[in-house]
Formats: sequence, structure tokens, C-alpha cells
Amino acid sequence: MRFTCMRANATVCSPSRAALLTGRYPDRVGVPGVIRTRPEDSWGWFDPRAVTLPHLLRRSGYHTASVGKWHLGLESPNTPNERGFAFFHGFLGDMMDSYTTHRREGRNYLRRNGRAITPRGHATDLFTDWAIEYLERRASRKRQPFFLMLACTAPHFPIEPPEEWLTRVQKRDPSLTDTRARNVALVEHLDHGIGRVLDRLEALGLGRDTVVVFTSNNGGSLPHGQSNALWRDGKQSHYDGGLRVPFLVRWPRVIPPSCTSDYPGLIFDIFPTFLQLAGVESPTGLDAVSLVPILTGEPAADGGRDLYFVRREGGRYGGNSYDALIRGGWKLLRNDPYSPFELYDLRSDPGETRNMASQYPDRVLELSEALWEHVRRGGRVPWQPPGDAGPH
Repeated sequence: MRFTCMRANATVCSPSRAALLTGRYPDRVGVPGVIRTRPEDSWGWFDPRAVTLPHLLRRSGYHTASVGKWHLGLESPNTPNERGFAFFHGFLGDMMDSYTTHRREGRNYLRRNGRAITPRGHATDLFTDWAIEYLERRASRKRQPFFLMLACTAPHFPIEPPEEWLTRVQKRDPSLTDTRARNVALVEHLDHGIGRVLDRLEALGLGRDTVVVFTSNNGGSLPHGQSNALWRDGKQSHYDGGLRVPFLVRWPRVIPPSCTSDYPGLIFDIFPTFLQLAGVESPTGLDAVSLVPILTGEPAADGGRDLYFVRREGGRYGGNSYDALIRGGWKLLRNDPYSPFELYDLRSDPGETRNMASQYPDRVLELSEALWEHVRRGGRVPWQPPGDAGPH
């Protein structure tokens, strides 16, 4: 099932990941901005009190694993093994300086559980191989269900595909610029890795009983030559180019091939969806909504909620946050903390080309009041570690 109207929970990585793992808006779990390897430029701290999806599934008998990028903390209490994952094989940090050297500002953040490792190869290939190795181990223990989060670094910059994949794209379409060809090659290499994982899932006899979700944590980065098709702008922006993401669910026993849904959801809806499928009761106070009714052909449980977005950042943003809110077909947004709000009617203007704030001041007031209530709720949760110690 391809969801045609899904959005990430934020315009950047860490907040979306925190939301996905908790079913709550990211500022309500201490991650309104990007958690970086340099504490002076880190704008979030994953609330240790927040209950995670792997934590709940593990309590209920699932084996839980995270392979690939973590990006929610470098040290206790926010390492993957402390936040519900029985097994971690991946990269603790934010981005790699290179897909082949795997360092970030000269430091090695690759780990197998708590042990530093120094593997060779392209990061996408490593993460693919490690995911397959995990599936092979789980196949020998079929009585225990599992939850695997495979989080590839691609297509995050640096745009660094393997040379053979770049050559293939350039030969197929010589008209592409070098920047665009590199993006295409990096994504096709990622797609190939996902295909390898799905093929192995089938070969191990696990395919029919495994629900697979494929998505992203933000839109493509325009300065790096990526494209967001019909949507305005890209990564870091609250226009839909920064929020709209692919979202596909594969459930062979239930979902017929090639079906679609236009449900306007957020990627953190995975949280209550997986809990419901596992027969686990969801915690109270979630912001996310289960997609199970949609997957099984029933009416959506709740299609009328507000969708809230926030990002806090340093630099020209001054450590402040900027926000957006969607209610029905109306979208209120700003892309920095200092500009006035803009208002768009997504039903008649999905490309967000006509700012209607001056025409509908009452609508702006209504949505801004709803937005401030979200801001107040998020402000109750610290987004820096106690004493502002930060990672070392």
C-alpha cells in the first residue's frame, strides 16, 4: 500500500526519529531539533523517561534490533541498547563525512552494541549486510517475533554513490548533470540494498508473516541536487517539499498489491500501528494514530486531527524554534522564527504558491492559537541534558 499524503514529523532527522520511536511529537520527548556530535550545536536530548516502541515490543516477547543510523544520542542514557533495542549494529552519530571512511569529524561512531568497530565498505552495503545477517539469525528462532529498524544513511549528503553505480547511471542518461547523476545513483544503490533485504526475507520463509514499512525522516535537500517532485522547497523547510515523504507498507497476507491510500498521516503513526499488530496496548496520551484500520480496508480511525511540526536550530535561527500546523485543508507555517506566518489552502493550492494570510486573518488567528498550545506542551520537556553537560 502506497500512502500518497504522508509527511515526516519534522524537516530534519533527529526529531522525526524521536517521534517515530515514541508516538509523540518530538518536542514532547525532548527533541525539537537535531542532536549533533558537538554539544554546542546540539538542539535536543532524548527524554530518558519516554517509552519507546522497541521497549514495549521487547517487554511483550519481541526481539528488537536497530541497524544503521541512530542519531538520538552518543552516550548513556541514550544509546540504542538503553532505549529498547536488544541489538545494535550501526552508527551512533548524525552524518558520516564519507560513506567509505565512516568517520564524523575524525571520530568513529560505528558500534556493534557497545563495542567500537572499523568495518570496510560503503555504508549502505554494510547496513544491508548487517540487516540480512540479523534476519538469518532470527530465522533460526522462528518462535520469537522480531522488530528490526533498518535506518540507512543514504540519501543523506555527502552524495557519494559507489563508482560502478554512478557509471551505470551516466551511461543510461548522459544528459544528467554530475550532481543529479550522483543523487540518482545513490538512491538506486539504496533501492538495491532494500531489495536484497526483502529477497532474503522471502528466502528465509519470513516474508508472509512480516510487515515492512519503508519511509524517510524528511524531504530531499535541494542544495544537494535532490528533487521533491510537485512539492515546494525541501529539507529544513515547512513547505511540503521538506515534509512529504514516501511511505509504503508491505503485508502480503492482508494488503493486496499496488493499492494506495490518501490518508494524511505522519510517520510516527508506525508506533501505535506496530503495537496494535503485536497485540500490545498503546500508552495513554499518544499523538500518533494506528494505521491498522486503513491497512485492513476499514475506515480510518481519526482523519481529523491537527498535524503539528516544529524545529529548533542555532546559527541564523538564534536557538529559536519555527513551527507549522495543518488543520483540514489549511496549513499555517513559517520557516524561521522571525518571519510572519503564511497560510495556504492545500486543497486548491497543493504547491503552496498563494499565501492567503492577509485574506483570512481569522483563520491565521485560529490556527496560531492551536499552534501555541502545542508549543506550550512541548515546552514542559527539557531539550538539553541536566547541567548542560552534553556528550563528550
